[in-house]
Amino acid sequence: MTPRLAVVEVTRHRPDRPAYHAKVQLLNASAADAGTNGGWSVSRLAAADLSPAELLAATDDCDAIVIMGGEDVTPRFYGGGTGYEGETRHFEVADAGQIALVRRALERGTPLLGICRGLQIINVALGGTIVQHIEDGIHRNVGVPIEQVLREHPVQLLPGSTLIDSLGQAGILVQSAHHQSVDRLGAGLVPAGVAPDGLVEAIEHESAPITGVQWHPEAPDSPAEQLPLLLAALQSQLAEARVDERLAA
Repeated sequence: MTPRLAVVEVTRHRPDRPAYHAKVQLLNASAADAGTNGGWSVSRLAAADLSPAELLAATDDCDAIVIMGGEDVTPRFYGGGTGYEGETRHFEVADAGQIALVRRALERGTPLLGICRGLQIINVALGGTIVQHIEDGIHRNVGVPIEQVLREHPVQLLPGSTLIDSLGQAGILVQSAHHQSVDRLGAGLVPAGVAPDGLVEAIEHESAPITGVQWHPEAPDSPAEQLPLLLAALQSQLAEARVDERLAA
């Protein structure tokens, strides 16, 4: 049976930000295509266009989940305030639905990958907090058209992380474009990769198949093998879970 993958984006509608929307849609489509090419049956869903209950129902039979990038997570979900530098529009319904997906994945042992905002959703869902604005540093290009916002920088994956096994090396190059980062880690989460400035660029759950990367492996200029390897890791985690289920039966 072909494994089923849900690629969950924020929204299909940004009439007020056409250039940004086009960029995000390109990245989302790239992730969905990589899933199809990797042997998944892909469902692409927009969390803001469904209630949390509808999103859970639409993904109930999926074998793995990818939560994509997009706007800032609504501050009330992590005890933060509004009015911070660089604040974007918030999609509370999308946040609530994606947070519910993470919590159900943890409960069920469903493999889940969070990309950029998706990493932050994982952290918030499990009780973590967010640094609301970081200096541009190496993590994004500022003052440029949206097409040029992604910036390349190295990430060092930490010893013992599953990401080292998934990507086959400790030192990698990534494409990122974020102005927020994880602060306090959520329950059960551990760092899996850091940028040269010390910011956490990847997280993993210590016992569940949940991983978040702060960069964009689906970006056109990312190393071509990066996203396929991450999706292959979801399939490996799924296969391990099915073996465990058979042994427990």
